[in-house]
Amino acid sequence: MKTELKAKFLQHILSKKKEDQGFTLIELLVVIIIIGILSAIALPSFLNQANKAKQSEAKTYVGSMNRTQQAYYLENNQFADKDSFGKLGLGVATQTANYQYVINGGGSGISSVTNQGQPLLATAPLKAYIGGVQIGTITATSEATTLAVLCEATTARVNGGDSGGTSVAVATPPVCPSGYGNVAK
Repeated sequence: MKTELKAKFLQHILSKKKEDQGFTLIELLVVIIIIGILSAIALPSFLNQANKAKQSEAKTYVGSMNRTQQAYYLENNQFADKDSFGKLGLGVATQTANYQYVINGGGSGISSVTNQGQPLLATAPLKAYIGGVQIGTITATSEATTLAVLCEATTARVNGGDSGGTSVAVATPPVCPSGYGNVAK
């Protein structure tokens, strides 16, 4: 009886080894295909988030340019022009790795100014941003004040969108030009 027990025990051990030999080729292929599908879905989303982060820089800088233009007007009774960018005291470079920042208009006797964030590369999938500040009157109180708007291009420059050289339409309040949408504050 002992030999029968030994034989069954050896048979059990040998059959167990076959089960623990690893993965089959089909199992490995299925896992690789699933990983490939998940990567194909996630990669465009990841790249889109990287572009949004780059665009966030321009949105922030142009918004800051708008606010400092309003403060500059209160102190100097005129908007800063392209030659007095440094006088705004923003502490930002006029050109970064992705955008160039430009002031269009402003100066003595001018009632509006356009601040622009222009994408540097025509092949980069980045949108342009423009901001406008102008002197206006609040209808309800008849108070003179500065009014501002921040606009984002609806299409990236690489897809035929504006390069950021457009000016904000003078109206009360200022209006985004065609091809741009108002950025909610």
